[in-house]
Order: sequence, then C-alpha cells, then structure tokens
Amino acid sequence: MDSNMSTYSTLLTLEPLGIAPLHIFPVFMFGTLTYCAILFFNITLLLTIALNQKLHKSMHILLLNMPINDIIGASALFPQIMTSMLSQNTSITYSACYVQAFLIHLYGTGSFLILTAMAYDRYIAICCPLKYHTLMSTNNLLKIIITVWTIDFTVIGLLLALSYRQEICSTRIVDPFCNNPSLMKLICGDIRLNNYYGLSLTVFIHGLSLFMVLFTYIQILITCVSKRQSDAKSKAIQTCGTHLVVYLCFEFISLFVIISHRFTNVSQYIRGAIATSLMIFPPFLNPLIYGLKTKEIRQNGTVLFCKKISQS
Repeated sequence: MDSNMSTYSTLLTLEPLGIAPLHIFPVFMFGTLTYCAILFFNITLLLTIALNQKLHKSMHILLLNMPINDIIGASALFPQIMTSMLSQNTSITYSACYVQAFLIHLYGTGSFLILTAMAYDRYIAICCPLKYHTLMSTNNLLKIIITVWTIDFTVIGLLLALSYRQEICSTRIVDPFCNNPSLMKLICGDIRLNNYYGLSLTVFIHGLSLFMVLFTYIQILITCVSKRQSDAKSKAIQTCGTHLVVYLCFEFISLFVIISHRFTNVSQYIRGAIATSLMIFPPFLNPLIYGLKTKEIRQNGTVLFCKKISQS
C-alpha cells in the first residue's frame, strides 16, 4: 500500500465484532441500555456527592473523579461501537481513531491513578488518623487530584503523539476499537521509540500503582490487626476487600490486553472481548460498588432521588 496514502481523513477499518445478523438488533438494544445505565449510575453518584455538603470530604471528593473517568471510558467506546454494529460499517477516520484511542487510554491510566490515590487516602485515615486532616487538607487534596489528571493527560498525550505520523502502510485496525498498539501496527518504518516509551510507561504506571496499593493495604491490615479489637479483622476486610479486588482485576486484565498485542498466537477475538469488557464492567459496577457500599452516599443518594421524584 502506498505509504503516502495517510491523511487525517483516511478511512481505517476496525475489526468486526462477528455478531450474526439475526442478533445485531438485540445486542444493539442491550448495549444501548447498558450505556444508558452506566451514564445514569455515574451521573447519579456525581450529583449525590456534588450536591450534598455532608459528602464534601476527602474520601468522597477523590471518589468523585471515578465516575468522571468511567464516563470518559464508556463514552469513548459505546457510541462508536453501537453505530458500527447497527450500520454494519466498521470504518473510522484516521483522526477520529486517534481521539478514541486517546480517550480509551486516558480512562485506563486514570483508573489506576485514581484507585491509587483512594488507597493512599484510606492509608492515611486508618494508619495516621491524627494527621489525616492535615495531610488530606483541601489544599493537599486539590494537589493530588491535579497531579493525577496532569500525569494522565501528559503521559497519554505523549504516547499518542509518538504514533501520530504522516505515513501509514495499512488501514486495518486489529481490534473492534482504536488503541495505541493497533495504531502502531499501521505505521511505516521504525517504531522502536514508540515501543520503548510504551513499555516504560506500562512499567511505570502499573509498577508504581501496584506497589503503592499493596503497600498501603498491607499497612492498613497490620494497623487494624495490631489494635486487637474484636472487629479488627472484619474492619480490615471491609476497608481493603472491595477496593483491592476491583484494583487487582483491572490490573491483571489490562496487563493481559497490553501483553497480548506482542504475541501473534493470541486470538484477536478473545483479546478484543477482554479489552472491551474493561470499558463495560468497571464503569457499570464502580458506582454500584462504591455508592451502595458507602452508607453516607447510599443514604444521601436515596434522599436526592426521592426529592427529585416528589418535585416532579
């Protein structure tokens, strides 16, 4: 293929989902309802925290970033994939593909950084309770949030900028949506710099995040057990369990998706299905897990919902 064919409006072809024609409409309806549910749950969590003064605490303000990030991830995937499914047209422009890839990677990296910040908040609250209000003051909390989003936008912006070349030798994306590994496979010539940076970024984000999360929760468990209270173990499990399970599931699944692109014998359908699930299940389950499991959010959310119904 002519390497000079690449322009910002060049049409790329995404990998089809492989859904039988008979099942397209039911799957489309299910996908649309799922996306609407994701938006509803996450917007509800956002409004519940934003509109209730009682919830303007460090833990809840950090949590506020999660539904924002989940909406970004779901919105990067669902509109494009639902439209492609219904129209049976898997084409996407070169520029639109990069926008989608940017948002998807922004969501993935943001998830790790936000979960890491939440783990740090719980560590300070349980292991250093007397210093909590000082260490997690409004000023420091704002610095943490700004740092999280600055790192997210910077590292992902540079990652995609390295792949944004004028010349490509193929128009076939090997996944049902755009991402950096698939875009790199289109590029003509040497992509060693892209590989080195991508590998370094993976090690940095995943390694640092995993170390901090495991360290903070080990310290939390030690602190809870050392108090010798009758409810120490249950408190530790309640504090660490859900967060740790959510984090580790996201960690290992995302690592599988990243590594699988480097092996040709991995089924592209399995890789595509697993990668897609990362943008479906966490955005759907996170507001339910963190919203319903947190007593204050659950109570204030119920009050807010009932108030809206009575006003209507």
